[in-house]
Amino acid sequence: MELYNKLINREEKLAVVGLGYVGMPIAVAFAEKIDVIGFDTNKQKVKEYQRGFDPTNEVGNEVINQTSVEFTSDESKLQESKFFIVAVPTPVNIDKTPNLSLIEGVSETIGRNLREGSIVVFESTVYPGVTEDICIPILEKESGLVCGKDFKVGYSPERINPGDKVHRLENITKIVSGIDQESLNEIAKVYELVVNVGVYKASSIKVAEAAKVVENSQRDINIAFMNELAMVFDRMGIDTQDVIEAMNTKWNALKFYPGLVGGHCIGVDPYYFIYEAEKLGYHSQIILSGRKINDGMGDFIADAAIKKLINANKVVKKAKVVILGLTFKENCPDTRNSKVGDIIKRLNEYGVEPVVVDPYADSIDAKSEYGVDLMPLDMVKDADCLIFAVAHDLFKDLNITQVDNLFGSFPNEEKIIIDVKGILDKNQLRQQSYSYWSL
Repeated sequence: MELYNKLINREEKLAVVGLGYVGMPIAVAFAEKIDVIGFDTNKQKVKEYQRGFDPTNEVGNEVINQTSVEFTSDESKLQESKFFIVAVPTPVNIDKTPNLSLIEGVSETIGRNLREGSIVVFESTVYPGVTEDICIPILEKESGLVCGKDFKVGYSPERINPGDKVHRLENITKIVSGIDQESLNEIAKVYELVVNVGVYKASSIKVAEAAKVVENSQRDINIAFMNELAMVFDRMGIDTQDVIEAMNTKWNALKFYPGLVGGHCIGVDPYYFIYEAEKLGYHSQIILSGRKINDGMGDFIADAAIKKLINANKVVKKAKVVILGLTFKENCPDTRNSKVGDIIKRLNEYGVEPVVVDPYADSIDAKSEYGVDLMPLDMVKDADCLIFAVAHDLFKDLNITQVDNLFGSFPNEEKIIIDVKGILDKNQLRQQSYSYWSL
């Protein structure tokens, strides 16, 4: 436990590389116990942290102001650290194959600044084998050191749920793994500094890598099942939410719900598993089918809105459609891989340019990623159709009068509400003759 002891005695430092929704909270948590360097190549993001501003809204401005984390974009500062935690995104390419450019790039950066006796722990989601087959060779090449002899490597999948104020780093069991028993014990001891509920020691790095892609793939498949049911029930004229409420009265119901499945984990991780499986000659059936269903839900929701507009005798191309929510999940500013973008794209195909409202999303990200200019909620009026795409608390708290004020002056039968997550009082809306649809 030599490195662990040096960390707690502040003789050595820990560096978190990648200061996004995952890396920044980790850096802040460790800074309460040991000396921490927070590194990111995004200079603007680093400047915001240095000014005490939290663009992720994960810990808040007050915490950022008070933390002792040394935020930097100067890679030479990494030479002051001996324990590295890598938390950079691992997205997919257009063809749904893994994009490892960021994790390869950060391996080069750390390798250039690696000292003997260091430990590097990767948290980025990857398919089994990436840490040992891709990252370690890069670290060795750039540093001139030998893994297992001069430095150690581990893998600990991130499990932070962005926007979730209940399930946090400190109360989620942390899976840890290492290149050997010595590194495993050291890594476990370091993480136990900030994870109150303890760690789980995986038998190998590949097992830890696989655990992450499997847990998200499992969730993806379950949601895909509910989405498929929702599409069938829509044809049957059955309310999916009513079915789920009835089903959930059984003790072993899994309580999954239909919805848009995007973001940087559930909407991405299954493709990593599928990719590696196909390299080994196995063509995924269940996982790939689930992904296809979930990737198609944006089109399905947009088509439902168009059908409602036609049934209400609206001229589709002239209709004012307002989408409430752009981020990939509720109460979170993260817009990466948001499937709301698919709704926008599909509506564009019908000649509809929707108005988009999201008080959580960054206007610059919205413009660059989806080509939309965000509008404040209080400026929305004369809508023909409202699509409640994200269950932000702000939208859930709207009463029926506030919702009605967003529409134009015409009969309720012509006021269309697409309630993707079922956050509104459907019975009240239907009683007042609104044209209501829910997934």
